[in-house]
Amino acid sequence: MKITRRLFAGLASFLLLSSANLAFAADAPISSDAQKKLDTIVEKGLNFLATKGQADDGTFTAQAGPGLTALAVTSALRNGKTADDPAVAKGLKALEGFVKPDGGIYGNGRLRNYETCVAMLCFNEANVDGRYNELLKKAREFVTGLQYAGGEVSQDDVWFGGVGYGGAGRPDLSNTAYLVDALIETGGEADDEAIQRALVFVSRCQNFESTYNTTQFADKVNDGGFFYEIPREKIDPSTSPDRYTKNGGIRSYGSMSYAGLKSMIYAGLTKDDPRVKAATDWVTNNYSVEENPGMGNAGLYYYYHTFASGLGTAGITEVTDADGNKHNWREDLINELAKRQNEDGSWANENRRWFENDKNLATAFALMALSYCDPDAKPVAGAKP
Repeated sequence: MKITRRLFAGLASFLLLSSANLAFAADAPISSDAQKKLDTIVEKGLNFLATKGQADDGTFTAQAGPGLTALAVTSALRNGKTADDPAVAKGLKALEGFVKPDGGIYGNGRLRNYETCVAMLCFNEANVDGRYNELLKKAREFVTGLQYAGGEVSQDDVWFGGVGYGGAGRPDLSNTAYLVDALIETGGEADDEAIQRALVFVSRCQNFESTYNTTQFADKVNDGGFFYEIPREKIDPSTSPDRYTKNGGIRSYGSMSYAGLKSMIYAGLTKDDPRVKAATDWVTNNYSVEENPGMGNAGLYYYYHTFASGLGTAGITEVTDADGNKHNWREDLINELAKRQNEDGSWANENRRWFENDKNLATAFALMALSYCDPDAKPVAGAKP
């Protein structure tokens, strides 16, 4: 897993986080048996993508746009493949075909932010020789321009600092987290204006009443977890009881909670911040590798990625759950994904929501999650555009 030198240095303060339910930075985060299992399932997954998942033109599930190609190639790069690997090189070439004159990297424009951000992560992983410096610089300017901020937008607006799939319109935490991730990984600093604007929105997506969150939903659930979007109007809980609580709150769920935690770390929050404390409490109270907490098997493979990237970025090696059981989350995840892997090396979700029944998408997310489990994935300096 490649992370920028600035990010690696910036995380040092967060790694001082102390909690009775969290343990940090072990010399050997996984056992030798777990390492062997990890190596085996990763190799099978990469082989599936290269031999069965990729089309002749280098794309992966092209009908879904360039996002899946970006995720698949990133998953290969983060698991030891280089830009010269034949499948990676073909994928990068295909992805280059989606670069637009405005700096964005997208298909029909409906998913401009999401597709550009995941493409930025992909090109950054392959940018060891600076070949994509100018492309990444323009892409950074493009996605920053999509953020809901500036002009007539006041910080009092609950959507301030967020971004949606296409930029304009209703923002959401998933896209905002992708924006923060892309900006940090391509050389941004925690105190960059765009990242601090994003932090305003991220904080308002947390079920935690504080000076940073005074929305109508802040105190309704108050469990420290995160949700996907912020309605501007008062909601009717009866319209969606699986999403809303009876008192008008919005239920927290796993994939968003780990995305929120990671975004807060990237934005420079430390162990002393009450938002971080609330988020880590949610982690210990809702630990699972068997489901996406609050969503069951919906979005399960996206959850695996945010789960691993959130805990990995925080430097956490062990979680004590609500029942007092200690978990090496890396080994738990390796074992769970080994059980779920198909004979052909792929993964797929039986739940079709968010397109996770597509083998390329689920496999890319699984492999990206597994890259955070490998202790040999040393942080190196990423190129700065």
